[in-house]
Amino acid sequence: MPSSSNLATDAWVTREEIQKRLEHVKVNKGPGPDGIHPRVLNELSAVIAKPLHLIFQDSLRSGMVPRDWRIANVVPLFKKGSRSQHENYRPVSLTSVVGKILEGVIRDRVLKYIAVHNTISLCQHGFMRNRSCQTNLVAFYEEVSRNLDAGMAVDVIYLDFAKAFDTVPHRRLMIKLRNIGLEHNIRNWIENWLKDRVQRVVVNGTFSNWTSVVSGVPQGSVLGPLLFNLFINDLEEGIESTVSIFADDTKLCKTISSMQDAAALQSDLTKLENWAANWKMRFNVDKCKVMHFCRNNINANYLLNGSVLGVSLMETDLGVFVDNKLSNSRQCHSVATKANKVLSCIKKGIDSRDENIILPLYRSLVRPHLEYAVLGSSP
Repeated sequence: MPSSSNLATDAWVTREEIQKRLEHVKVNKGPGPDGIHPRVLNELSAVIAKPLHLIFQDSLRSGMVPRDWRIANVVPLFKKGSRSQHENYRPVSLTSVVGKILEGVIRDRVLKYIAVHNTISLCQHGFMRNRSCQTNLVAFYEEVSRNLDAGMAVDVIYLDFAKAFDTVPHRRLMIKLRNIGLEHNIRNWIENWLKDRVQRVVVNGTFSNWTSVVSGVPQGSVLGPLLFNLFINDLEEGIESTVSIFADDTKLCKTISSMQDAAALQSDLTKLENWAANWKMRFNVDKCKVMHFCRNNINANYLLNGSVLGVSLMETDLGVFVDNKLSNSRQCHSVATKANKVLSCIKKGIDSRDENIILPLYRSLVRPHLEYAVLGSSP
């Protein structure tokens, strides 16, 4: 277990750091249930940094977390599919902006600690510095492409956790935080931050009743993504196939030249199934798929939770269309369509043709569509 001797000292935040964080609060974001608007915090940063510093220090020392930092307004954000099905919405928690500032302090201290001790697996690309969707896609599909160029068949299994962020068991999460050596005061604060949380759903200005939260890490919080990464960090242990992860999006990859290779991939899939059962997580089998690459692929079947995985000819992986020929045509068509729609809106909505107006709009609204994951699509 790594030593945590320096973490406690580093955790005591300074007033200067608090003021700097207040000055960088995004003022266009909405407030949490406490009603304290980020613009107020931003514009009064020099005045309120001192009292917040005292509150934060006391909270860190005692581990006590104010109730207002443990309540959330949950806004359902539509992902894709039918709008009438609740599973097609992502619940995003709007929490206290003041609480998020201290969450940011703790997150940065924990990130520093795990960077020193190389805690996070290299196969995890989500919510980590110097890693991204693009690093995930490039590293993974370069390996697939390299194997296909060598004439080898490849199977890729795309895995989907059911409500991954919402089902993380708090007690088991705390075990993992202790196992990596996090200092007691930090663990105590995080445990109390997760304890006795309540939330309500907000849709079109209408509020549901308050409901207790007994599991999960809040989506939309500052600490939540890091805690999730730490929870699933040992997912790849004992896996011999290539594993690639972005947050909860997980892929398994293996070259397949015989039924023995397929059996080895099935063995790794079973290990992941057992990991999920041991840690009270669950795969959404209907959304888990296998893609067979190469014409001479033996097209083996794979089982997850007793069900045969469906075979997919095309998947959307981190926003990029991937087919079983590694063709870029569908992705290029999708990107061009999106970019042209935005260009059309600019053309119809902006009378001026002044390049000082048009170019910034193009760079901010059109180019991101054209450049997203472009390295992963390069020959």
